[in-house]
Amino acid sequence: MNLTKILSIVFLLVAIGTGYYLVNSVKSDIDFDAELRRTESQIVEKLKLIRDAQIAYRGGNGKYASDWDSLISFVDTGKIYIVQRREEIKLLAYGAEETTTILDTIGSVSVMDSLFSPSKVPNFNLQRLPYKPGTDVKFEIFAGKIERSGQMVDVFEIRDPNPMNPARRRNDNERALRVGSKTDVTTSGNWE
Repeated sequence: MNLTKILSIVFLLVAIGTGYYLVNSVKSDIDFDAELRRTESQIVEKLKLIRDAQIAYRGGNGKYASDWDSLISFVDTGKIYIVQRREEIKLLAYGAEETTTILDTIGSVSVMDSLFSPSKVPNFNLQRLPYKPGTDVKFEIFAGKIERSGQMVDVFEIRDPNPMNPARRRNDNERALRVGSKTDVTTSGNWE
């Protein structure tokens, strides 16, 4: 064999190796992005379920749940009351109207049947509610009060403590997926 054939074979092997490395690195990035989208989608769906449970908890208890045990117990045994609202308008002597609002409780339904029925949330496991999908990592939970316009207002925040997305990990997980807020009166998620 002469030097030209040997160099041709070496360069061919280097080209094949480089090509494999480039294809593999691009494929791994595509696979990571697909897994990231799938995982974040599951986390968002779980945060929506937790938000619904927190809103129902506040409706029944006047405040948000500050720990997982309280929230799970409420979802398991709590009730959502069905309220009918009526307004009666009375015409006063001088032409003005007086409106009276009447609220009647006409029944109740369990939280589990209302929010987490099998038709709405198939394969729902109440004991796994505080956990990130597919892991044993619990979401961080916070409930408290903040002052707004001289009034104390209830707030809550449920947050992913360990984001998979490197962009969400920056600045001490500042952009981690969350619902609610410790500083604002909102029940929105930061993905909305």
